[in-house]
Amino acid sequence: MSKADNMLSILWMLRSGKKMTAQQIADELEIHVRTVYRCIDSLCASGAPIIADSGPNGGFRILGPFAESPLMFDADEQKALVHASIFAKETGYPFTDALERAIGKLKLYTNEEQLHQIERHSSGIAVLQPPVHDGLRLLLQTLENAAAQGQTLKMTYSKGREGASVVRGFDPYGIIHWKGHWYAAGFCRLRQEIRNFRVDRILGLETTDLVFERPVDFSARDVLLGNLLPDPGSTEPLVDVVIQAHEHVLNELSQHWLFGHTLVSRHDGEAHFRLDTSSLTSYVPYFLLPYGKALTILEPASLVLKLSEITTSLALHYERMLTGMTKKEG
Repeated sequence: MSKADNMLSILWMLRSGKKMTAQQIADELEIHVRTVYRCIDSLCASGAPIIADSGPNGGFRILGPFAESPLMFDADEQKALVHASIFAKETGYPFTDALERAIGKLKLYTNEEQLHQIERHSSGIAVLQPPVHDGLRLLLQTLENAAAQGQTLKMTYSKGREGASVVRGFDPYGIIHWKGHWYAAGFCRLRQEIRNFRVDRILGLETTDLVFERPVDFSARDVLLGNLLPDPGSTEPLVDVVIQAHEHVLNELSQHWLFGHTLVSRHDGEAHFRLDTSSLTSYVPYFLLPYGKALTILEPASLVLKLSEITTSLALHYERMLTGMTKKEG
């Protein structure tokens, strides 16, 4: 570390209320004891009221109100930072190592009571998320750095079918975490349009000498939602969907990204949505299926018919499965 970094580290260590010898400080920061003395001399010259107590229980400490002044972060701010780091780490945040170092410094430069409170709060929250492998973190780091520097990437992307992949130039404008997955939003030089790509389907990224300027008003969040939600300017007909259910079921539906954006009205255990035809015949039936008898579809009949077809097909599938198992057992 530079002298300035050492001086700041020593200052925070002493501000925590601890009395420390020069050797203890040197061991903590992994620097020479003479460096500690030089840094303390510089701090004193800058006005920091550092006192040196001699004797068997001696050491350096800070005098008066300077030691009692509040830390850079109060207790709630420290708690919030630790909680945020837990969420970020579990979602696959690409700079986890740096985040852990930052939290480590936060803990290092606190007194025993503050550290105890931080540990208690950090153990009281957990995030359930599929494990993120190092390869994904590396891709996210490359994408984020390229987005910040305006550097075009050569991207090899899997189209989801075995053996099918496409190489394209990609200007990453930003990365988004949504529903357990990371997406990269930006300009696809192959298709000549702004697109979203699942990061876990990226097979490789290479930097290029090409550069780009990200649009000033670009929002990766808006682009992702815009591709998922019905296009307001589309001529595709909209269909009224009326669902009757317990309030907690309607709450879940209303919080969903698709249903929440298409809610027309809601009252007395009944919700009215207006959905596009393509969603109604493809995505919506499979989303509603797990609710089973917990909801009643009042309209349209086409949605009820689609659910009936799906459940009949599933019943036949499991009947065949059961027949095959019975034959094997026989």
